Amino acid sequence: MKMKHLSLAVMLMGGAVAALSTQALASGYQFGSQSVSGQGNAHANGAEADDPTTIFNNPAGMSRLDGTQISGGLTVVVPHSSFSDNRSTNILGQSTGGGNGGTYAPRAVAAPSLYMTTKVNDKVNVGLGVFVPYAAKLDYGFDWAGRYSLKSIDVKTINFNPSISFKFDERNSVGFGISAQYMDASLDQAADATSGLAIAAASNGGITLPNGMKLTTPGQISAFMKSQGIGGDGLGHVEGNDWGFGWNIGYMFQLDDNTRFGLAYRSSIKQKLTGSSTWTFDNVAGSVPASALIPGAPGMIPASVAAKSRHPNAPDSIDVTTPESASANFFHQIDPRWAVMGDVTWVRNSRLNEIRIKQDTVGGVSQGDLVIPTNWKDSYRVSVGANYRYSDSWLFRTGVAWEQSPIRSDETRHPALPDSDRIWLSLGANYKINKNNSIDVAYSFIDFKDANTNYHDTCSPVGVSPSTGQACTGNGETTRGTYKTYLQLVGIQYNYRF
Repeated sequence: MKMKHLSLAVMLMGGAVAALSTQALASGYQFGSQSVSGQGNAHANGAEADDPTTIFNNPAGMSRLDGTQISGGLTVVVPHSSFSDNRSTNILGQSTGGGNGGTYAPRAVAAPSLYMTTKVNDKVNVGLGVFVPYAAKLDYGFDWAGRYSLKSIDVKTINFNPSISFKFDERNSVGFGISAQYMDASLDQAADATSGLAIAAASNGGITLPNGMKLTTPGQISAFMKSQGIGGDGLGHVEGNDWGFGWNIGYMFQLDDNTRFGLAYRSSIKQKLTGSSTWTFDNVAGSVPASALIPGAPGMIPASVAAKSRHPNAPDSIDVTTPESASANFFHQIDPRWAVMGDVTWVRNSRLNEIRIKQDTVGGVSQGDLVIPTNWKDSYRVSVGANYRYSDSWLFRTGVAWEQSPIRSDETRHPALPDSDRIWLSLGANYKINKNNSIDVAYSFIDFKDANTNYHDTCSPVGVSPSTGQACTGNGETTRGTYKTYLQLVGIQYNYRF
């Protein structure tokens, strides 16, 4: 065949990596439990302040703790997720092929937490919390129907939260903390090289077959190339990391010996994840005219070489800002055996309108940004819980919560975060070994509402937005399907007082 004047400027502009936003992390990527004792009450116990994990919920609660106390926990999340494809298509409206992504979530992930407090005097307590606020690990595989929007994502964070509390009188106390947060993330996304070749060839006059027939539309050219074994998928990989800093504050009011109320606020944390983007096109088969690289050059060159020349490895960055959150809660000891509690937490996700991954210019080749519109909304979690004191040694916990997703519609539900509204059902127990030692255990079942996605990328594999004409990075795919998800959380926590 003959490809006419195939321009390097529009060659194989495949999709970059999927989106990362810590606003997303604030809901869908939030690890789920920074306190095993709190997990047992579906996190309704912000005003209970019975162990050092109050550092996370409300640092003012440290004023209730005597001596020096340590709580170390481990939470294991066991996901159960499935995706059913509903004819995902590439930019040409053709089926992407591939399957449902198999077991794209890991069998289990675990994260530790450690909290320590000490009473300095009758007015002042200090403490330190170390916990994992956000985490994600998804891998749909290379043969997934939605691979042009996401192949895999891996997010890890750790937060160091030194805190101090002041007790003004028997009713009023405040607490303050500073957060140092480290984040490391990596993402992979397939690049639709076949569609990119077809669009590029069509824009340069089409191709002429040996029998003289001329193909002029991208759909015709794509079908012909596939029949000849030309094309395939590339792969973009991006990674980055950074430290960020924030703060949190809390207030606790003791109405009487049995009733207290709490207010808490945790600030946003700004981070600029910097790293590198790397591109591989080893799986792109066939050859294209050498003139795609050098005007007037004779002969053919491998399509993988042309693709790589358009996508040099480059430094990249993304600005990340975690949303602030605020909570209000209460705790009431009804009698020596029963206690009830509740919490309402608000997260300001509406700050996030889009996600933009920037790639630097290398060797004179400028790759456009990857932009994903999100248009998120603020979200809430409402939880209630109860404690039952069975004996001096055993305390049993339970709780239920409703947690809202920040995603407004199917069109803004990206496969990197197939989030939806969910219900928590939790059980827990505290066993007091002796005066100084106790163990908390907790189990939670989290049921997500079935979530449809109809996500459409607004770029094109040739690297230009069809609507604005601006340079961009993307595939122009539409990922359609349904997610069904539930999670199980199992936690254990050791508490020591001395």
